[in-house]
Amino acid sequence: MVSRREFIKAISIIGSAAVIRPDRLLGRYNNDTNGYFGVHPFIENNPEAVFIMRTDVDSIENSTAKLQAGLDFSKTVFVPKSLENGGFPLDGNILLKPNLTCRYSTDSRYTIESTQGIQTDCYFVEGIINGIKELGAAGDRFYLRETNCPQDFDDGGYIDLAERTGANIKDLVAPVGEISEDDLNWIDVPDGVWFNKIAYLWPANAADTYLINIAKFKSHVMGMTLCAKNLQGLNAMPYIRHCILFQDDMAIPPEHVQPNAKTKILENYERRKNSIPRWDRPGINGGLWHETWATRCLDNNSVTKAGLHIIEGLYGRDGHFINGPHNGLAQDFLSNIIVFGKNPFNVDIIGCWLGGHEPGNFGLFHMAMERQMTSFLNPRDVPLYEWKTDGTAQSVILDQFERTPLKTMYLTQDYNGQTEDMWHLVDEYYDYSQVALNDTPVVPPSFELHQNYPNPFNQQTSFEFILPKSGNARIEVFDSRGRRVDIIVDGYYDHGSHLAVWKADRFASGVYYYRLGFGEHWTTKSMTLLK
Repeated sequence: MVSRREFIKAISIIGSAAVIRPDRLLGRYNNDTNGYFGVHPFIENNPEAVFIMRTDVDSIENSTAKLQAGLDFSKTVFVPKSLENGGFPLDGNILLKPNLTCRYSTDSRYTIESTQGIQTDCYFVEGIINGIKELGAAGDRFYLRETNCPQDFDDGGYIDLAERTGANIKDLVAPVGEISEDDLNWIDVPDGVWFNKIAYLWPANAADTYLINIAKFKSHVMGMTLCAKNLQGLNAMPYIRHCILFQDDMAIPPEHVQPNAKTKILENYERRKNSIPRWDRPGINGGLWHETWATRCLDNNSVTKAGLHIIEGLYGRDGHFINGPHNGLAQDFLSNIIVFGKNPFNVDIIGCWLGGHEPGNFGLFHMAMERQMTSFLNPRDVPLYEWKTDGTAQSVILDQFERTPLKTMYLTQDYNGQTEDMWHLVDEYYDYSQVALNDTPVVPPSFELHQNYPNPFNQQTSFEFILPKSGNARIEVFDSRGRRVDIIVDGYYDHGSHLAVWKADRFASGVYYYRLGFGEHWTTKSMTLLK
């Protein structure tokens, strides 16, 4: 077995040059930076939507490609924003929550090479940090937090990442009572079913903190451990122990648990066990266990708000930590997707589908819908866009993406005469018509052209446009004398919202006009290019 240092250095020799390129860190918005940032307005304007960005990483060991994927993502998704438009100060705390859970390095079968997919890829995370640095954030404004297994941070490359970027990472596994109160942030959970109060690792949930949740595309005994579950790692010990059995004591003060919490969980389980698939599985690790875990997960999500939820799917992990269906071991497969959005459950619904599963078969999503944390259960109802590396976005359907089957041990149907394999896909048919959906009437999209962003702009700007039905759309750019100088969009688009980009590096400063045409409809707006 190679050592961690030998392995990390071997796959980093080429990537190290990309990590430290000084031209990348000078600030791509030097002329525009106002000291604030956030996610692109198109994402903010579509908070229920999920976005998928394709990547082209050719090898799990290619650190250069993984870092570039993170940087390409960061540079198009995180943009300068004014305070008036919801921008967050670049000198505030920027908290990144990768999936940094235990790699099980004490297992006799453990190797660094075979367990990379247990954690969010460190080079992808570094690319995100470098992209936000280009907006003007200093390295010491970034925090990496996870309660579990700090002894495994080094094997995942996160200690080296922190050294290269200046980000803060530390061992915070000590339980409440032993850990410093300076490292904690206590938050009330007014709508909790289990929790009444949760201890978080500071700066999580602090008023001056911007949270970026970066989950890993991987399967787990709970199904898939994506964005909603990833936030569990921000809870201090023992509040992090969402996964303990219903019968067990969580070992937190009674006043931090809602009155009659176990009674309520048991009542909810009895009410649901015959309507949610697999929820009727008996035993201590059956449906009641999952009801208990999902309840705590939802409580946690009810008070933890992120600027963006991301699934890093450069490669996906098939199995559960080290164990899996490949001669007893888990295995990583290139999947080359990044899934993201404002709503963690919507992102996870699409992530589960991309992992080969049918989301309607997972109790967590039923419970999230009941608690009004999502309006969707059917992945085909979730507004979906492909986000491209040039910063454009186009409405798409799920079938345009390849699925990467990731098997799980989730509520195995090995009871009542059933003989399902321990490692399986939760892909059985689910009748979504039986689910009571939001009664809010669906308003058909109108014909709209939004003001470009940013405006004024330097180098490039983006346009959101909305089509009432599918058809051919065209966006033209004119100079101040009325001469057409460019065509940005000219092709067939589905109905709904789309995002186009104009790269204006070859044009002179001045006022320009952009016009959207769709059938007999035309609308025009102006914009200002400043160089």
